[in-house]
Amino acid sequence: MTTKGTLSLRNTSGAATAALQPVSVLRGVGPQLAAKLEQFGLKTLQDLLFHLPLRYIDRTKISPIGGLQPNMEVVIEGEVRAADIVFGRRRSLVCRLQDSTGVVTLRFFHFNRAQQQQLTAGVKLRCYGEVRRGSAGLELYHPEYQLLTSTAPAPLEQRLTPIYPASEGITQLRLRDLCQQALQRLTQQDHPGRGLADLLPATLLPAASSRYSLLQALELLHRPPATTDQGLLSSGEHPAQQRLVIEELVAQQLSMLQLRARVQSYAAPPLAAQPQLCQQFNDQLPFALTAAQQRVVAEIAADLAAAKPMLRLLQGDVGSGKTVVAALAALQAIGNGYQVALMAPTEILAEQHRDTLSSWLTPLGIRIGWLSGKQKGKARQLQMASVADGTAQLVVGTHALFQEEVVFAKLGLTIIDEQHRFGVEQRLILRRKGYAGSVPHQLIMTATPIPRTLAMSAYADLDCSVIDQLPPGRTAVETLALAELRRSDVMQRVRAACHDGRQAYWVCTLIEESESLAAQAAEATAAELQLQLPELTIGLVHGRLKPSEKSEIMAQFKAGEIGLLVATTVIEVGVDVPNASLMIIENAERLGLSQLHQLRGRVGRGSAVSHCVLLYAPPLGRIAAERLRTMRATNDGFVIAEKDLQLRGPGELLGTRQTGELQLRIADLQRDGHLLPEARRAAEQLREQAPQLVEPLLARWIGDRHRYADA
Repeated sequence: MTTKGTLSLRNTSGAATAALQPVSVLRGVGPQLAAKLEQFGLKTLQDLLFHLPLRYIDRTKISPIGGLQPNMEVVIEGEVRAADIVFGRRRSLVCRLQDSTGVVTLRFFHFNRAQQQQLTAGVKLRCYGEVRRGSAGLELYHPEYQLLTSTAPAPLEQRLTPIYPASEGITQLRLRDLCQQALQRLTQQDHPGRGLADLLPATLLPAASSRYSLLQALELLHRPPATTDQGLLSSGEHPAQQRLVIEELVAQQLSMLQLRARVQSYAAPPLAAQPQLCQQFNDQLPFALTAAQQRVVAEIAADLAAAKPMLRLLQGDVGSGKTVVAALAALQAIGNGYQVALMAPTEILAEQHRDTLSSWLTPLGIRIGWLSGKQKGKARQLQMASVADGTAQLVVGTHALFQEEVVFAKLGLTIIDEQHRFGVEQRLILRRKGYAGSVPHQLIMTATPIPRTLAMSAYADLDCSVIDQLPPGRTAVETLALAELRRSDVMQRVRAACHDGRQAYWVCTLIEESESLAAQAAEATAAELQLQLPELTIGLVHGRLKPSEKSEIMAQFKAGEIGLLVATTVIEVGVDVPNASLMIIENAERLGLSQLHQLRGRVGRGSAVSHCVLLYAPPLGRIAAERLRTMRATNDGFVIAEKDLQLRGPGELLGTRQTGELQLRIADLQRDGHLLPEARRAAEQLREQAPQLVEPLLARWIGDRHRYADA
């Protein structure tokens, strides 16, 4: 793709009214069918044209019967040699069709008397269907067929036949007809191309795709000539498909750039650097910052000093030291007289942040506030008052920080940990709690490394900092996978580790997203382990415990009073016990790679060699086996994140669907991720040189979603 030269467009004259006409203008579309199409997301002619085929079948040539193989989709011609009703487990009409190369069986389980009278010996047929192995050899079940006459043989198809995503009550034949009608309306000789304008200049397209106008690309994809490379079509890499992909990616990047521009159009408090306060903080730490941490601290400090809101994503693998970076950012805001809100998705993680930050910042005279959903009565009122009058300079909490009644005296910075757990609306609410009409700076942290393609798409409105260096003394965790049959061996490994003065985790997982069931499973496992390992002190943590009970057990584990901690995945993030060197994850095949990596990150935090045992129930499926192989092969969170994207796709990796979340109609991040840098450059150039095209592009590809929020 080139981005040089003057931006020029083709076919942009005239309003795009034809493409936006309702489907009801098409022949055969009455109110009932229009309603069905609308339920399927097809309201306009443009919707139909962007409803691309899933695959194609080739009905352009006759296949010899003697060369048929199972699973082939074929067109065959021949003469019916025999036709009989056969009674087996199901009654069926069976025809034997023969050409000069061989014989094949046609089988109809559903037939009527007219068909029975029609399909008799001597009749010549052309059939289309999928070849399968059957009781009579190779068979075609319920093939489409037509009678052939010697006088006028039916012509073969001249183009590949599209197979569309379909819905109940909308057949393939109907969809093909409607798409053809829509194409004809927009390619009429009197107004060629006027109904569907080219909004992306040819100079911004990849070279192979630039030879297609938008309408030409759509026409090829709905009606591919027989000579079209079917391999490229099936992989989604045909230049006509890529012509649409790049336009969608440019529109998506434009949406993120607009979102960023809207947020940064607001004022934010410029927070001057606080070298003296930060030096005091660094001097009391029992460790020195790594070079990567120092680099990221400088990037954040520069953002905070500006009068526009910081929008920065801080990525760092498990144990890379993001919390200390967040503390230095908080000091810069507090040193300028502003409050800081730090929000975490779980009580355990929020408590961990509160305890860690209190130990670092209280000696500097900084007052820490605490808000959680489970706080009640006077304790909650006192905390709310300290936030409202500014007594609490750093407020740590969970979702409770979002609540409307929580009012900050002078909020200048929000820090959101594990951002993928929160929705866009929640981030927006925190931003609205800014001081005197200004918008607080925002730092978003994640210990789940984000694959580059996702970072460039779903988080394209954010600047990105990466802590790509672990603190010295951290050891790589050795990982092995064992079948459930080896459970007793694993218990002996736990016994040996605890006898050596180390501590261990035993994590219970369930398929069901039920805290109650997970708690029951953890309780049963703890009872079993106590029976098998009676000499060990075993603790139990799960989501149904009261916060005070969880805190007490975690404190005992950190103090070394508990040797083995049985837990649900509530300990996925935020737990830091350097003496714990063994992690057992039960039913590991049920978890995604990123969650397995997060759990494994609870060990390897001290100088001792640490181990993670992945217990699984055989047999393993292909994806589960690939996950466990990846965990054994690498400790690199970014490698794991890329593999997770490959195995699960972006939808699952981004978590719960939320307003404004990335939703692509034609592009595929795994296949088309290499186009994202070019799409970003094209979007930036389009905003600068042809701003009048931005809104039409967004309307075509994103609709109203790009206006969801300033979040």
